[in-house]
Amino acid sequence: MAAAVRGLVVAVALGAGCSGAGAGDAYDPGAKARARFGVVGNLEAAVPPSCYEDTGGRVNPCWVCHTGGFGPNTLDDAVLQAEYAFSEIASDNHWTNLFEDRRGAIAAISDDEILAWIRDDNYEPLRAALAGDADHRGFVPDLDLALGFDDEGFARDGSGWRTVRYQPFPGVGWPERGSTGDVFIRLPAKFRTTRELYRQNLAIVEAAIAGVIDPAAPAPLPATYLGAAAGVPVEPLVYPVGTELLHSVRYLDPDAPALLATRMKELRWMRKEEAPDSWARQRAYEREADDKEEGLPPRYRGDALEGLVNAFGWRLQAFIEDEEGRLRVQTDEEHRFCMGCHQGLGVTVDSTFSIARKVPAEAGWRLQDLRGLVDRPQVGHDRATNGELHHSFFIPCDVNKRITGNSANIHFIKNIYKISVIGCFVSFNKHNWTGVVNILQASDSSRK
Repeated sequence: MAAAVRGLVVAVALGAGCSGAGAGDAYDPGAKARARFGVVGNLEAAVPPSCYEDTGGRVNPCWVCHTGGFGPNTLDDAVLQAEYAFSEIASDNHWTNLFEDRRGAIAAISDDEILAWIRDDNYEPLRAALAGDADHRGFVPDLDLALGFDDEGFARDGSGWRTVRYQPFPGVGWPERGSTGDVFIRLPAKFRTTRELYRQNLAIVEAAIAGVIDPAAPAPLPATYLGAAAGVPVEPLVYPVGTELLHSVRYLDPDAPALLATRMKELRWMRKEEAPDSWARQRAYEREADDKEEGLPPRYRGDALEGLVNAFGWRLQAFIEDEEGRLRVQTDEEHRFCMGCHQGLGVTVDSTFSIARKVPAEAGWRLQDLRGLVDRPQVGHDRATNGELHHSFFIPCDVNKRITGNSANIHFIKNIYKISVIGCFVSFNKHNWTGVVNILQASDSSRK
């Protein structure tokens, strides 16, 4: 296993300049974001590389993101499991860096070199640089990771951050894809006037977002939060305004118990600044659908220097490794990559992933560790609306029959992807199980 992990680590480290390069210019985390301010070469950077995967009509990786929404998330984008509904701009795969053959460069880096690289700290230098930059308008990381966390997952630095143990999102969140990471949450000061009140208010958030009643929370779900936050209503599947989430994307360390390397590839931060009502949320989904139908690229408020704001009131800002492995503020274009997942997906809960997938109760208030995790469905995605078990399969079908009235997409799939079929999405419950089994058996026979 260690050899396989080292291979993944080397592959992803290459893009950050792991080649023995020395120190370059004085460290200014915001320099590139300022130099590239307002420059967006790929207007559809919100469409990630995984959306260009060649499924061959036999597999369905798309279901993990594109599904029927639950609660306030009224988006049902399950149809994207079965068709490439790209805009004209997104019909070309702009992620050309992924097609470079890096095997020679990987072979040239020794195990000792890559292990030294991933065990070097690039987080504390970022904190120091931003703390000393009076012109920086965005998020300044204030979590002191070196001081660690107590037995209940609270940061010892008094910052109010609490660590979260959660089930990583299928695919990109698991170590076999070359990365791991951790997540922290913080509520506004009025939610944490005492430690006990903070424990209870965080338990209410967990109950509201993940549908899990922590023993620390009042049961059933109360009408409001507690203490000085008693004027804040509790809304199922919606975070209170002021909630912050912090997420690091880490290299893999094969010798670390939880595989978490010291070095970060990215650091991502979100803060909820607005609370749109149900009408505004619905209108946001409709506006995005209208823009896509008219061929318009996504539109976002804000900028890289202080973060982009999505349609549901969340401000997002992220940092990524530069050529020397130092964390820098992402550019406007790079921030669009974040928005693709944190705005328009059926699977998200209030534009987020992690708390809805938190390990229940106290076992989930500690540092991230994949060992011993037991898989379970995310709230709202274990049963169909009729109460019966809901399942999904991909079966092959003719692309010309599946995509109609869109010759550009047909041309794209046939000539760029070099495939002639895509999968048809089939959903069912126990009442039509027999019919689906017959269809699947027929499909298997036709492929033999």
